[in-house]
Amino acid sequence: MYDRIQTFSCEELTKLHDASIDLLETVGVRFDDDEAVDLFKSNGFKVDGKIVFFTEKNIRRALDTAPSKFKLVARDPAKSVAIGGDDFALVPGYGASFITSNDGLQREATLADYHKFCQLVQTSEVINVNGFLMVSPWDLHPDTAHLEMLYSNIIYCDKPFMGSPLSREAARDCINMLGIVWGSLEKLKKISVTVSLITPLSPFRYTAEMAGSIIELARHNQACIFGALLMAGSSGPLSLAGLLAQQNAEILAGVTLTQLVNPGAPVIVGGTSAIMDMRTGCLAMGSPEVSRLTSATIQLAKFYNLPARAGCSNTDAHLTDVQAGFESALILMTAIRNGTNFVLHAAGILGSYSAMSFEKFIIDEELCRMVIETLKPIPITEESIDANLIKEVGIGGDYLMQTKTMEQCRTAFFLPNLANRKGYGGWQADGHKRIDEKAAEVLDDRLSSYIKPDIDPQIEKDLRAYIQKASRAL
Repeated sequence: MYDRIQTFSCEELTKLHDASIDLLETVGVRFDDDEAVDLFKSNGFKVDGKIVFFTEKNIRRALDTAPSKFKLVARDPAKSVAIGGDDFALVPGYGASFITSNDGLQREATLADYHKFCQLVQTSEVINVNGFLMVSPWDLHPDTAHLEMLYSNIIYCDKPFMGSPLSREAARDCINMLGIVWGSLEKLKKISVTVSLITPLSPFRYTAEMAGSIIELARHNQACIFGALLMAGSSGPLSLAGLLAQQNAEILAGVTLTQLVNPGAPVIVGGTSAIMDMRTGCLAMGSPEVSRLTSATIQLAKFYNLPARAGCSNTDAHLTDVQAGFESALILMTAIRNGTNFVLHAAGILGSYSAMSFEKFIIDEELCRMVIETLKPIPITEESIDANLIKEVGIGGDYLMQTKTMEQCRTAFFLPNLANRKGYGGWQADGHKRIDEKAAEVLDDRLSSYIKPDIDPQIEKDLRAYIQKASRAL
């Protein structure tokens, strides 16, 4: 297949791998968690204080046990999602502190906003995994906010969801709450029902919070995403090749820890590394370099035969304008076309992760639908070509009134929910609305028609009791 996006040769991927191993052997990675350091020591790794050094053999042993594909089990089993191979998940934005309105005004996010995003995920046709920390609620205490967000994920949506890696304690809370829903912690160890975002503190460090979360999650067979976010020129080198080597080294170190804890624990590898705009010092998530890094990151994951996390509907724009549209489309299309398996920030994100927009969530759903539609193969068969029909219409004929056209006219093509396809007169007659205005109307309809999914009342009661007990302890 011909493609102008760079496809790395096996030799080039091996060079990146070898550079990553060299960094792991000589620089090492710091783990600020005593149990993590002890695990490495007991398995024969070279350790200096809290810095762990890795060999090719160490990494290969971990890669041999990490699965290439796994199932993320939903509370509603019919909504379970396969991760890996040709399968992929679309997940809403993560880590935003603010809500942005259609006019670009920001306000602090609340738990009520978080509930609304869970409801939008539940009613979505394309977002198939619920998020975590979709917004950071300012009206909750930071030490206990994860409990309410996890509760919202479980109660308001029955799709698979992301868990809490904010600290070892938060990861334990996540595991305990999952145990309530699925019956026991032992049963939980046999399935993966959540996936949590583990982010190295670049360069070459895992904080106590991240390392502790890795151990707790892997111990109970819950998936970890290793999503490095390096800034070229700041936390990573200006050279994109050098940045890829550093990012890869940090990710491989984390994957190795999961396999020491529990060989076969599911992982997803990748990231959303970007550049620092040298004029402003800001993270530039909408830059074309991000698409290049996205493609490369996915290729490295495939090189290791691991599920890939890369790409998102991200933008540096602060409102749902044309910049938000073209930047989101460029990165999302690159990621899905190149074979990503987990698209975090697929819907709603603005301002380089700083804010979420309900209207952009709706618009990004349309974008996701369109990208998915482009992946559909065109069947090339005698029946699909239908030369007899073409001959029958002949020179100067008309297909519109043909029987087959009439039979298939309502199902043959993709129909957008938001994008305008009317002529100017029809658009004017329909209220000449912008796409963000139409999204606001869809948003209202979705939230007003939301129906809470069924859940055993005793489970809901037990979850509330757990939250009250954990909150008092914290």
